[in-house]
This record gives sequence, C-alpha cells and structure tokens, in this order.
Amino acid sequence: MKEKVIGFIKKDTVLCVATTLAMVSAFFVKPTLNYVNYIDFRVLGILLSLMTVMAGLQRNGLFDMIGSSLLKRTKNTMQLSLVLVFLCFFFSMFITNDVSLITFVPFAMLTLRKCNQEKLLIPVIIVQTLAANLGSMLTPIGNPQNLYLYNLAEMKMSTFIGIIGPYTLTSGILLLLSVAVVCRKKEKIEFTLEENNSDHEIEKERLHLRRKTHQKNAVYLILFLMSLLVVVRVLPYYVAFIVVFVTVFIMDRQVLKTVDYSLILTFIAFFIFTGNIGEIETIRNVLQEFVNGREVGVGIAASQVISNVPAALLLSGFTRDYAKLLVGVNIGGLGTLIASMASLISYKIYAHHYNEQKGKYFRWFSIANVGYLAVLLVVYGLIRWM
Repeated sequence: MKEKVIGFIKKDTVLCVATTLAMVSAFFVKPTLNYVNYIDFRVLGILLSLMTVMAGLQRNGLFDMIGSSLLKRTKNTMQLSLVLVFLCFFFSMFITNDVSLITFVPFAMLTLRKCNQEKLLIPVIIVQTLAANLGSMLTPIGNPQNLYLYNLAEMKMSTFIGIIGPYTLTSGILLLLSVAVVCRKKEKIEFTLEENNSDHEIEKERLHLRRKTHQKNAVYLILFLMSLLVVVRVLPYYVAFIVVFVTVFIMDRQVLKTVDYSLILTFIAFFIFTGNIGEIETIRNVLQEFVNGREVGVGIAASQVISNVPAALLLSGFTRDYAKLLVGVNIGGLGTLIASMASLISYKIYAHHYNEQKGKYFRWFSIANVGYLAVLLVVYGLIRWM
C-alpha cells in the first residue's frame, strides 16, 4: 500500500500539491456551494474534448503516418533533424506540447537508430523539446495555460497571436540555427520506413485495418474542428463535449481510458485554492501588490519551481494584465526541467533507454534552455522598449 501511495505521488506530483493546497485553503474558507463558482467549466470542457480527440488521433497513428511520409524525402542528417524538430514545433500548436513529444520523441529515437545516427539523439531530442514548448505558445490550444488565459481574458484569436507571435517567430529562427549547428556536416543517410509482405491474406487484412483507421481519423478530425469552433466561441462548449464523448464512446471507447484525467482534477484543485485565496482579503491584497506590474518576471520565476500551468492558474487570480502573464508563463516554460511538465516527458523517454547518459542529457538541456530563455527575454525587452 505504501509503495502504491509513493508511486501515485511521484506520478501525479502536481495533482497532489494542488489537492493539498485546496484542502488547506478550505480550513480558512468554509466549503459551500460557492466553490462551484470557482470552477471554469468552459475551460475544462474544451480541454477534455481536445485531450480525447488527440488521444484518438494518436492511438490511430495519424501523426506517425504524417511523420513517416515526410521522412521518406530526407537525404541527410540536416534534413532529417529539421523534419523531426519542426514536426514537434508545428504540431504542438494544435495537438499540445505533451502529445507532440509523446508522439515524436520515440519516433525520432527509432528513426535515428535506423540511420545509425545515435550520436544525434541528445541534441535532437533536446531541440525537439524546445520546439514543442515554443511552438505550443502560438495558439490557445497549444497548451493548457494558454487555453485558460485565453478564455479568462476573453481574447480574440488575433490578439492572442499578436501577443505571442514575435516570440514564436524568434523561436523558429533559433531552432533553425540550432539544427544547423548540430548537423553542420550534413551526413548522408539511408533507411527504409516501408514494410514489405508477400502474403496476400495478411496484406488484405492490413489494408482493411488501414481503411478503418482512416475512417476513424476522419471522424476525429471533424470532432477536432468542432472543438476549434468552441475555442473561437462559435459553438457552446457543452455541445461539443457531449458530441465528442458520445461519438468516441460508440466508435472507439478504449480511447477514453487513455485520457489524462489527472490534469482536469489538477485544474479543479487549483480553481478551488485560488478561489479561496481570493476570499481572504489580506492575502489577496499582498499577492496582488506583489504580482501587479511584475507579471512576466513572476510568471517566469514561478514556472521554474512549479511549472507554467500551475503558475498561470495561481497568478491569474492576482492580476488583470493577462497579456503579460501569458508571456511570462510561456517564456517560463524554458529553464528548469520542470518549468514545463512536457519537458519531463522527453527526459523520461530518453532516460528509460539510455539511463547512463541522462546526466549528459540534463546538462545540455539546461544549457540550451537557459540560452533560449535569455534570447526571448531580450525580445521581450525590445518589444517593451518599442
């Protein structure tokens, strides 16, 4: 029993911390029906819909198929690395940084091993991680804190992209330069991603399964577009949520078991905690005075310690300058390994296969993240000056 508890805490540390904070705050603000008003059900509905759709697309291999198709056209390590990195960069804008890394980091490891380019594993996976965290900044659905702040501030899509766009553009340039440095020799590569099978019956069964998969993916893409209509406030969130849940339950119910429900519970716990803190006038005033005017710096600093999603949820209750907080918690995803929880995904995947090299990975990860963070802070300074 003790081992199970410890294992759960290690697996869902943020959820455990959020729940503890919510429970402690309940001693100061007596639980009432008012707690329900703390919870942003629209954000939770959109988040759960998107996570379900992404889980379905991932389970049905859509992203792997796209990646494999692009890799067939690569001839050298420069082209290969660019594809692996920018798959994470662009896909994270729509499928979240977590899903992007869960999908494309193992894909990169398999591909580099096939090409006898294992020496590129550490730099490519580190740059992939940076790409996923930086690409996901650009859209409200790229990561949970974006969706939350976008909804809270009732921003227009154009306003959101206008705030984050300069940092995303700079990030894209930095990623290109990073790949150019890592793969400056441009070594030729040869590998095949195609499987040949002469057995007619097996091939027939494979084609049948592929057809079914394509049909499911088509449905998931329709559900994704429906979720986007909710994000841009065309459809009510509860309509999309019901349609997504019912459709997936009927068509592909195993997907519902793979959704990360702990993230939803984490949001609820933080909503309760921040709501209760907002009811305690003395603490609320102190925190407002501390955060106001320092949203970017405080957002970055808080993200280094508790990661950027909890930082956004906690700090949003003590400022109305959501644009600066948005910049702070997104840039704040760079830096420490826990600044963005998505970074832990890459680290754990790599460490699982190359445990003896995880120290080297961590060192280069930290150096790269600090460097990128410094450049984006300069960009922020230039934007303020202009």
